[in-house]
Amino acid sequence: MHWDRLFEDLEGQLASEWEAERAVLDAESERLRIARLDLRSRLRMLCSARADATIDVANARRLPVTLRMLGADWLAVSSRGTGEGRPVPSSLLLPLHAIGGVTTDHGMILASLDEPASTELPLRERMTLGFVLRDLARRRIPVRISTHLGDDIHGTIDRAAADHLDLAVHDPGEARLAGAVHGFRIIPFSSLIAVRTPGDQTP
Repeated sequence: MHWDRLFEDLEGQLASEWEAERAVLDAESERLRIARLDLRSRLRMLCSARADATIDVANARRLPVTLRMLGADWLAVSSRGTGEGRPVPSSLLLPLHAIGGVTTDHGMILASLDEPASTELPLRERMTLGFVLRDLARRRIPVRISTHLGDDIHGTIDRAAADHLDLAVHDPGEARLAGAVHGFRIIPFSSLIAVRTPGDQTP
């Protein structure tokens, strides 16, 4: 009986040491995985979950939104803001360089740390901001553009080049007709905070 108890104790100690060593290795492996995780991967997970969040942008603006899609250098979101007690539906394109922070619930924060189900990027993640803005110009969709200067400019994008766009400035609700246009403005992509379009066009 003495030897049985001795070997049972030794087996218990060895199993405990192995378990502790495995836990250390698992923790180190997780730390290394997270160290390689980039912001795009976490935004991708938040978009796939249609997470509600508040996004901090320049000029101390905080945008309550639902995350929808991730592009090459932009994030598409739906506004959750309200006006006069009623929802004001709108879709926004946010350049990734304009995002100062993302606030969401702790469960979503932890979920965004998960490994993606597939490493293959969807086609939309290869679309640049310029590509999307050129489509808005082609469709003649009115926009409201917010810039780092604090401007909110209404108008229609006439064209989008490599690193800037041309905006025909007109009042909200007006069509882009010659008589409605107040002027024209060249806006560098680097100064963009948000491009807002009317109506939630994202399913």
